[in-house]
Amino acid sequence: MPEGPPILLMKEDLQKFAGEKVIDVKGNSLQDNHGVKDHILREIKTFGKQTFLIFDTVNIRIHLLMFGSYSLFEKKDQQDNLRLGLVFKNGGMYFYTCNVKLVNDDFLANIDWEADVMSDEWNPAKAEKKLKSNPKMMACDALMDQDIFSGVGNIIKNEALFRIGIHPESLIENLPQKKLEELIAEARNYSFDFKKWKKANVLKKNFQIYHQKICPKCGLEIIEKETGKGKRTSFFCAKDQKLY
Repeated sequence: MPEGPPILLMKEDLQKFAGEKVIDVKGNSLQDNHGVKDHILREIKTFGKQTFLIFDTVNIRIHLLMFGSYSLFEKKDQQDNLRLGLVFKNGGMYFYTCNVKLVNDDFLANIDWEADVMSDEWNPAKAEKKLKSNPKMMACDALMDQDIFSGVGNIIKNEALFRIGIHPESLIENLPQKKLEELIAEARNYSFDFKKWKKANVLKKNFQIYHQKICPKCGLEIIEKETGKGKRTSFFCAKDQKLY
């Protein structure tokens, strides 16, 4: 599942179509045009792993799920997987193997935009409050909670915890205040590093712990284990990541 940084990169690719009129709609998600064809795409917004295409009378939510993708040109060999294609005068945007859903303005109004770790509206104080209201939550589950850290996925979770030396199974209530603040800050810091490296096509070269075998700090073998309520895979060093 794409994490927040690739979604922001996708938005940058699609941004040139904001303010342009849709001249054709393709794909198997919208049974009719729903006020899209011949209408102007007013804005593109992102929230974590979700993308919203804003029109005057309708909003479209795109979620790439586990294996979704997008393209600026139509892929003839993937017609069966085309969920939505919007054609403009000077090109188009095409979404494959993803979830496409119409949402109303109330849906958008109820989103806590301050929970998006890569947004200018990101509110670390609110994140801290949410964490402290879930004291028994493991650090690995906390970072993957989209209501707290929207946009954070398994790569960011693992790499951020390694950077700050916290074992993924540490309980929030056991973290010293300084470590809690580091966890909140690093979720955002690593996300922007992720975006920079992804754009330069060097993301995997910069992995320290994710899918690695040997700890770059101490040389011990990295542990791979399903952790937390979500049972997502964690990679960690028993020596350099303290269990609180």
